[in-house]
Amino acid sequence: MAKQKNKKKKYRGFWIFFKVQLLLLLLIAGAAIYYFAGGYAQTIADLKADADLLAAKSSLETFRKGETGLVYDSKGKLLKAYKGEKDSYYIEYKDIPEIVVKTFVAVEDQKFYKHQGVDYLAILRAVIAMVRNGEVTQGGSTITQQLARTVFLSMEKTWERKMEEIFIARNLEDKYTKSQIMEFYLNNIYFGNGYYGIQAAANGYFSKNIDQLDLSQVVFLCAIPNNPSLYDPVNHKKNTLSRRDRMLTTMHDQGVISLSASKEAKEEKIKLKRQKSIAKNDYVETFVNYCAIRALMKQNGFEFQYYFDSSKEEKKYNKEYKKAYRDAQSSLYTSGYRIYTSINMKQQEKLQDAIDVGLSGFQDVNDEGVYKLQGAGVTIDNTTGYVTAIVGGRTQQFEGYTLNRAYQSFRQPGSAIKPLLVYTPMLERGYTPDTVVVDEPIPDGPSNANGMFQGAMTMRDAVKKSKNTIAWKLFEELTPTAGLSYLKAMNFARIDPEDERLPAALGGFTIGVSPLEMAAGFATLQNDGCYREPTCIIKIEDTQGNLIYTSETENEKEKNKKDQAEGIRIYKSNAARMMTDMLQTVMMEGTASGLGLGDMPSAGKTGTTNDNKDGWFAGYSRYFTTSVWVGYDQPAELPGLTGSTYPGNIWHNYMVSVHENRTPMSFIPYIEQKEVEMDFQE
Repeated sequence: MAKQKNKKKKYRGFWIFFKVQLLLLLLIAGAAIYYFAGGYAQTIADLKADADLLAAKSSLETFRKGETGLVYDSKGKLLKAYKGEKDSYYIEYKDIPEIVVKTFVAVEDQKFYKHQGVDYLAILRAVIAMVRNGEVTQGGSTITQQLARTVFLSMEKTWERKMEEIFIARNLEDKYTKSQIMEFYLNNIYFGNGYYGIQAAANGYFSKNIDQLDLSQVVFLCAIPNNPSLYDPVNHKKNTLSRRDRMLTTMHDQGVISLSASKEAKEEKIKLKRQKSIAKNDYVETFVNYCAIRALMKQNGFEFQYYFDSSKEEKKYNKEYKKAYRDAQSSLYTSGYRIYTSINMKQQEKLQDAIDVGLSGFQDVNDEGVYKLQGAGVTIDNTTGYVTAIVGGRTQQFEGYTLNRAYQSFRQPGSAIKPLLVYTPMLERGYTPDTVVVDEPIPDGPSNANGMFQGAMTMRDAVKKSKNTIAWKLFEELTPTAGLSYLKAMNFARIDPEDERLPAALGGFTIGVSPLEMAAGFATLQNDGCYREPTCIIKIEDTQGNLIYTSETENEKEKNKKDQAEGIRIYKSNAARMMTDMLQTVMMEGTASGLGLGDMPSAGKTGTTNDNKDGWFAGYSRYFTTSVWVGYDQPAELPGLTGSTYPGNIWHNYMVSVHENRTPMSFIPYIEQKEVEMDFQE
């Protein structure tokens, strides 16, 4: 009886085994059909061919990446060099401390000396995770694969990139020794804060060479590349220390270090000693960096967004932004780009001089030695839409980067904002410069600068005299939501939901606006109501002269075969022209009287905040648009500060100088249209 039962079990086991094998054969057959019929065979063949070519063409110099990038001004003169730190800090394998190599092998790739570039079991685990999650969530990459990705590929997580990474890694293992691959890897990986390679990281974070660091410091550095943002020693030092400790535990478990060495290293307090830059990083440099990184992000497919429907959406965007920014920044400093900008150094010097001279009577400094009273300005070429000059503060000699207030500071704009979110939108809705409005007290509303009310007047006069009551009433009729939509369409980045209220008509914002945004907004008025994103990057080429990026302005000019790109329509043409005509009156008879440019027609608007804390002047000719801000970094009252005093004088003196020997050009006249009766509801 027992024998018969055993026989049945054997028989049943055989059929189970047979069915499993049959199922596996069917799955393999199905996968093969899917592979060839779906066209994946050709795709993979193409990826392998590309990988073979990349590896075959590589040489030792390929991995000494970090070739100097060059930045040129509008005249083709060299502005700046992005020096490849890897050339100056490149360290050969024989000079790399053994503990560095052992640390990365223990933590990143324990089978480094056994595999041929690929750990297939690790990849299988990553594939299983991908099937479970619906996307690539685990790397499964060896050190050789990481090197292949860093030097030859992008950071995107797709199966195509992963497949090509595998092919390249295998080729690299055939071409180079393990020691060479480790040398290439340690000189190319990113350690955050602009440091590429282990030697640059040691110098940058500890001001020492890598062979001068102890065990704890070495492992601390080796913790960074896994996620340079999360384990950034400057901003997230606790995260870096936590990972260092986990790595020390792993190294002890694998017999790389003793228990006592692990314990001692964990107890050591890490004190950073950042290496200071000797070169002066001025306002042009910081703005070029900012624009170039954004240009590369855009070229890589990143879409910028400023407003969100939910905090979840914003959180997701910020995470994607940080990664895209980090990748673009890494590329900027290591790819040897040739960057062509619109910066005009003569204008730059004149704008800087105008601000320095205009504020020279204020010498008080803060605890860090920075002038308390500051100014900033931006100039846009109205023909091209490019930024030609940008000054983020008064001239002072400091090492390293300084705050570029021209695009990094956001302040209350006062009445300078009225043309952008009140008057031009209302001109679109049928009002004209001659429409009669009423200047009168408003319950719980604003007063005027002089505390007086003048009754019936034209809208032109209301703008000329910067009447707060009129702007308030018009904004109420327009609605704050509608008015602010114009600023959002022009990428004013710090408009808060709390700003959807009437005080915004007078520049009463939660956060504020930047001089760069104001310059772009007023340039939109001059450009017949069409907005062009303010940037100084015309194009970016690689070391071979191949075009990597070209601005939207250049693309549009090429597409339409015009010298001037139109941009994105924000205001109706005739409304923009009427606004310009009214702002000319401001220059001749209004709050900016005396600040005009002589025979050169100009249009502009003053802005002053409560208690004289911020002063603005934004204005333009047919040639250039310039915005100027003056105030304290920590908002404080400055007696005598209005838009027409320090900011206005800086604007006037600068604009007169850049218009020397230029032929006067009139603005395009607006078309007369039927007036609309003013009917305020109170």
